[in-house]
Amino acid sequence: MSLDSPKAVAAALRSVGYLPDDRIAQVVFLADRLDKPILVEGPAGVGKTELAKSLAKVTGRDLIRLQCYEGLDEAKALYEWNYKKQLLRIQADVDHDWEDIEQDIFSEDFLLTRPLLEAIRSENPVVLLIDEVDRVEVETEALLLEILSDFQVSIPELGTMEARTQPMVVLTSNNTRELSEALKRRCLFLHIDYPDAHREQEILAARVPGLSEHLAAQVAKVARSIRSLDLKKAPSVSETIDWARTLLALSVEDVDEAILGDTLHVLLKYQADIEKAAKELTSSPPT
Repeated sequence: MSLDSPKAVAAALRSVGYLPDDRIAQVVFLADRLDKPILVEGPAGVGKTELAKSLAKVTGRDLIRLQCYEGLDEAKALYEWNYKKQLLRIQADVDHDWEDIEQDIFSEDFLLTRPLLEAIRSENPVVLLIDEVDRVEVETEALLLEILSDFQVSIPELGTMEARTQPMVVLTSNNTRELSEALKRRCLFLHIDYPDAHREQEILAARVPGLSEHLAAQVAKVARSIRSLDLKKAPSVSETIDWARTLLALSVEDVDEAILGDTLHVLLKYQADIEKAAKELTSSPPT
């Protein structure tokens, strides 16, 4: 599908159920034109990961995902050697010259690829999603720099592996820590915040078939009101979608005080937040 203008990008994303604003469409267009990774920051659950998945759909690329977490290292992100297979090879050839054995066991046949190297070696174009990059340590973050700069990986035993096809790269961050300037410099920056009520209503209509316009408006209004409160965790867009599906499943046609009290646990995940929201909202339920 064509990504030859921001409008074309917006139309393509909408065709797979992702509703971008003008800023998202522009950054995706520029990333495609400039061959630059996109660093997407914003609160959890606003569609950062979904953007990468949608890009894979509209471009016909495979999606390769590296889920980041504390303690992620090179062996899990990039590659490691198949030590059991290497040991079997050594035991089978004890009578052979060690230099020949060493050259053999450090060949590609004994390489276990992880997401970053898989994206580089893929014969088919891919979207590489590096999810929640802010959860890894600074040392692990440095592993990404060579890939994001030159789309290549250096393996001491094998040399430099260059990308067979250049991946589209999307990095997401919940902004739990400051990322390095070196990483940011290599990317186009995109901040995705909670949508306004009108856009959230559009998202609900697209993602929840059968939802009435009236109920979608009420859900969006409640979500916006709750996010204005001082809560431990504000409801994400994915949680408002879950709430809308819950209301449909319960055959709710109109949100009143009783429905709010019975279903706020779908939107909010902490009892203190539920109690605070209930107190604020039940005094003036949505219309």
